[in-house]
This record gives sequence, structure tokens and C-alpha cells, in this order.
Amino acid sequence: MTEEMKYKDPSLPLEARVEDLVSRMTLEEKMSQMIYDAAAVERLDIKKYNWWNECLHGVARAGTATVFPQAIGMAASFNEELLHDVADTIADEARAKYNQAQKKSDYGIYKGLTFWTPNINIFRDPRWGRGQETYGEDPYLTGRLGVAFIKGLQGDHPKYLKAAACAKHFAVHSGPESERHHFDAVVNKKDLRETYLPAFRDAVKEGKVEAVMGAYNRVNGEPACASEELMENILRGEWNFDGHYVSDCGAIEDIYLRHEVQDSPEAAAAMAVNKGCDLNCGRVYESMKIAVEKGLLTEETIDKSVKRLMKTRFKLGMFDPKGEVPFNKIPFEVNDSPENRELARETARQSIVMLKNQNDILPLNKEELDSVAVIGPNADSQPVLIGNYSGKASKYVTLVDGIHNAVDDQTRVFYAEGCDLRTTEPSYWGNQPDAGFAEAVSIAEKSDVVIMCLGISPELEGEEGAVANSDGGGDKIDIALPGMQEELLAAVAETGKPIIAVITNGSPVELNSVDQKAEAVLEAWYPGEEGGNAVADILFGDYNPSAKLPVTFVRSMDQLPDFRDYSMQNRTYRFMESDPLYPFGFGLSYTDFEYSELKLSADSFAADEEAEITLTAKIKNTGKVKGTEVVQLYLKDLESSVSVPKYELRGVERVELTPNEAKTVEFKLKPRDFALINEDGKAVLETGEFEVYLGGSQPDSYSQQLTGKETLKSQITVKGKNVEFEY
Repeated sequence: MTEEMKYKDPSLPLEARVEDLVSRMTLEEKMSQMIYDAAAVERLDIKKYNWWNECLHGVARAGTATVFPQAIGMAASFNEELLHDVADTIADEARAKYNQAQKKSDYGIYKGLTFWTPNINIFRDPRWGRGQETYGEDPYLTGRLGVAFIKGLQGDHPKYLKAAACAKHFAVHSGPESERHHFDAVVNKKDLRETYLPAFRDAVKEGKVEAVMGAYNRVNGEPACASEELMENILRGEWNFDGHYVSDCGAIEDIYLRHEVQDSPEAAAAMAVNKGCDLNCGRVYESMKIAVEKGLLTEETIDKSVKRLMKTRFKLGMFDPKGEVPFNKIPFEVNDSPENRELARETARQSIVMLKNQNDILPLNKEELDSVAVIGPNADSQPVLIGNYSGKASKYVTLVDGIHNAVDDQTRVFYAEGCDLRTTEPSYWGNQPDAGFAEAVSIAEKSDVVIMCLGISPELEGEEGAVANSDGGGDKIDIALPGMQEELLAAVAETGKPIIAVITNGSPVELNSVDQKAEAVLEAWYPGEEGGNAVADILFGDYNPSAKLPVTFVRSMDQLPDFRDYSMQNRTYRFMESDPLYPFGFGLSYTDFEYSELKLSADSFAADEEAEITLTAKIKNTGKVKGTEVVQLYLKDLESSVSVPKYELRGVERVELTPNEAKTVEFKLKPRDFALINEDGKAVLETGEFEVYLGGSQPDSYSQQLTGKETLKSQITVKGKNVEFEY
């Protein structure tokens, strides 16, 4: 290997190779690598590369790929191992598609290996259109699932990344979509570190995520893509993040055009690069040369960014002989395989939450059903299967398709749309919005049971600019079921036939009337390409539901604070002051689980000792069918000096049990788990009494009323003196 080609030598240390390559580049060449569609530098054998790729729940926007349930649905599984497996499968498909694209010299957008996923923002308000992309409202659960997804996507090879993950949108970002380009999210230090930062900390420190994406909005006055506090002090300072930072698309332009904290493109570019934003999804970084000429930016600072970017490309194997990188051998046929389709179905099964099952109407007995009516605007809809940021499936199984697939030819399946998701007024031609009611009622009258497929769709909630006819810029302006669905439900209920409601949506909607009129309610989210089969598996008892809600379903808008208020007061299960309709962590099963024998290895420890409290409990399946229970551990500080959450999730374990089988579960708590966040944003373990709860739901009386089960509880005393922990 000649001296001139040192950066191409795979045997050399990564840092030496990066240093060598960047040292050979001109200023213009360096700057060309800091824009998302990076130019080729042919003299150095740097290929053109587009950094923008998506894989929220499957490789997106790059043709055919397996479409898994939307992120919020996967979160309902409470299953870290499952999300790791899904992400690992997505990475296989990504490599398969990338390898083929490279063979065809296709370097276009969405054909690369740097994926701007996962979205680990906290889903603090059900109106947010992009809440569907998240893992829900809880920082602990979001952190656990985010780390699992990142590790699955990036792989565990000692030298190479299978794909590069990106945690977004750093850090205080969850609407309003219509104002995101000029909005200032004002948040106090306590809420920042108690709620908005933990999942990002976990992604960086534990997940070793390769990239972080900044949000559009400002946070306490600073643009999130040029923030001294977020980027320099916390991300790179406290957490020692050494990956690359990318702007959300158009966010650098916002710095001068809409936030108006700078007055020109070159000043905005300089501000962002100086704070550590390495990659511009947009075109403002084309002004960096002017910034350098004006003395706003130095080539030395640009070098830091280019080195971080090139480091990622080296780790993906882009400068090594093809035979050196094991992932280059993944064939195109891996994509959209039957095995991956089966994983999509299993993931959907684990995502479906049973919210109601009056008189055990579910599961339905196929042998006793002569006819079933499938009614509703979402019954035969492909869009409600996929959610946003998705690929294209080679086959979609809608809800009515799945029901057809599940029953034999002796069972008549009637279908009527009933109404659509939007229309509430007569059309220009005089068509009435309830024109489909008569058909729906007629088939209900002729059927043994009615399955009503209601909810919303990604056509009504999503990102700004991606939702047709949205007054909220992608957000919901209210949480009611849209169109004439409430009226359709009422008309069908008048028949007296039993109703099972299947709800498809990416965010909580108001379900009071559904809860009142339906004997059973299934929350199916946007369940992916196999959604219809998975729903049918639950309906007919081929699969026992185990999912839990990763987000609270409020009763009405009256329970919500102002959307623009980023205070956590009265938001999410941790701070809500009234009972919702369906609480976080809630979900029913076709069997029953009994908890007993909660034991602690110690009932006290000193705050300044390296203690570890082990909790064990026995769980028994006391029902008649096999089932999986999601065991939840919550912790409550009884004597805090500052306001703290009512209680916080601190452990999750899925336990599969056959009838009469019992297992012992074990959790370990460390002193850091007991620490609160004070008004200064410090993590402090205060002495005093704590309560620990273990069960299949939250420990509140309302959750226990819904499940008919009490959670186990015990007390732990922290002695000595208060101790401050590293955040």
C-alpha cells in the first residue's frame, strides 16, 4: 500500500484512515460532503452518497420492502427483543437493497445505509401528528425500545456497522407541526432532564447511536440545530457523543428565515457548524465558503465535521474492498422474504391491545359463526395498514381480507364501508354523508356479530405538509372520530347485534361512545402489511393478546393542557390529575395471571453505597389458555423535596405461561433508579421512603379497577445522606 493510498488500508486504525483522507481534500471538497446529497470526489475515489434514508418500521421510500407495524404499535409490545429483531431484519433488507443499488450505480436518495431512525421524542400530547412515529409517552420505555432498535439496526460486528441509526429529533420536539419552523419550545431544567432527554441519553451512552438529528424548533431560545446547551454542553460534553449530527430537512434555513436568530444563510451555516451540526439536510451549507471568507467559520471547524461524517462511511465499509465487509454478501432476495412477512405478522399480533372484552365475547368461535358483518371506513383500507414513513409491500392484507382468510367458506362475510373518514356534508352532486348507513345496518341485521373498523388514517395525521386538508399542519385539531363514524356506530348499535370495534390509528382518539356501544375493543394502530391477518388471529383466538398501551387515551380534550405548553404538568400517566379512559400500561388477555410472593433482597440501603436491590415475584397463569403477561415495575418516591411523577416505570419483562404454569420474575434496581430530578436538573438520590409496585398494569386504583387485579407493593428505605448522580 503506497503512502498516497493509506486511507484505503483496512488494517490501519479508523482514526488514522479518516485523518489521512480528510487531509487530502480541498476546502470545496470538504464542504461538498456536508450536504445530505454529498458529491463524488473522483480523484480520491469518494463515491456520490445520499445520507437521507428512512426505516421507521421497514425500509422506506426505496421500493418494495417488508412493512412492519408503525412504531407506536411496536411500542405496545413492550418487547425489547422483538424490536431488536425487527431492526436487525430491516438492516438486512437495507443492505440487500443497497448492495443491489451499488451494482447498478444507483446512488439516489433512500438507497443508502444511514437511516434517520428511530424517532425517540416523547409523545406528550395526542394531537401531535407525528406521535405515531414514537415509542409513546414514557421516557424509560422509549429509552429501552430505542436502544434495542438502534442495536438491531447497527449490528454487533466489531468493525463494521450493518447500517447507521440516527436518534431524532433532539430534543424537545412534539408539535405543533404547523409552527415547528419558528416555534420556541420553552422547558424548565427539571422537565428537560426528567422527561425529554432520558431516551436520547440512553441512545447515545448505551445504544452507541451513530447519529443524532436536531429538531426544527428552538429550545429555550436556541435553534435545536445550533444549540450550545443541547449540542455542546449535553450531547458532546456530558455524554461524550462522538458520532455525527444532522439537521432536520430545512432546519438550517429556519435559523435565519423564521427563527431570525441570524440574518443570512452564511451566518446560519456558520452558527450550526460551529455548534457541531455536521450535515445539512438542505442547501444552506453551500454558503459555508462565504462564511469562511467572512471569518465566521474556520476550515479547522469544518474538518471536525467532515471527519465525523467520513468516520461513519468508513464504519459502513464504503472505503474497503467488498470482500472485507461481511454485509456486502447479503443478497437481494433477503428483501421482502416470506420469513420477514411472518415476522411482520408476529409483530402486529404483539402490538394489538385488547381494551375491552365484555362477557368474554372474544375470541369468536369460528365453528359457531354463520355470518359476520365487517363495517367501517378502515375495513378495506391499505393506508391504515402502513402509517407514515413506509415502504411499499408486495402484498397488503386489509382487515376484511384477514377476516375472510380466517373463516371457511361456510361462514358468510358481509362488508360495507358505511361512511368515509372525512365527509360530514352533502356533496355537490347531492350525495348524503350517511348514504352508506342503510347497507351497513342491513348487513348487521343479517349477521351474528359485527366487526366495526373505525379510527383515523395517516391521511389525517402525520407530518406538516404530508396530510391532506389538515388545519393542524399534520396535527389533529381535536381527537374525536372524524367523519360520520360516531353516527354510523350508533345506527349499527340500534340493531342490537354484538359489536366488536377494531380501531386503527397512530395516536389516541376519543373512544367514549365506542367503549359504551361495543362489547369488545381492539386497538390495532397502523399494523403493517400483515395487519388484517394479525387482527383476525386475535379475533378468532389463534393468538392471545398481550400488548399494553404505550400512551394514555384521555376521555376528551378537556383533560389536555395547551398544546404549545411544554410543561409536563397534567400530561401523561406520570403527571395526570384525573382518570383517563384507557391508561398507559393497560391491556387485557384471554387468560388470567395471578401475582404473589413479592420479595426484596433488602428493604433498605444507604444512598452512597453501590447497592443493588433484587425483586422477585411469582406469576401464575390461572386461566385456560396460554398467554404472555407484560410485567411492569413502577417506583414511587414518597418523601421527595420537590414535585415528582406519581410513579415511574422502572422495569418490564414479558412472561409466557401455559395454563397453571408459574414462573418467578426478577428485577434489579440500583440507587440511580431511585434518583429524582430537582429544579436545577440534577439527578439526586434523596433519603426517605419509596414504594415499589409489580403487576400487569399501573398501580393506580383506576387501572386496577379495569383489570380486576391489584398490583403487589412493598417499601424500600434509603438511608444516609443525599447523593448527586451523573445524569
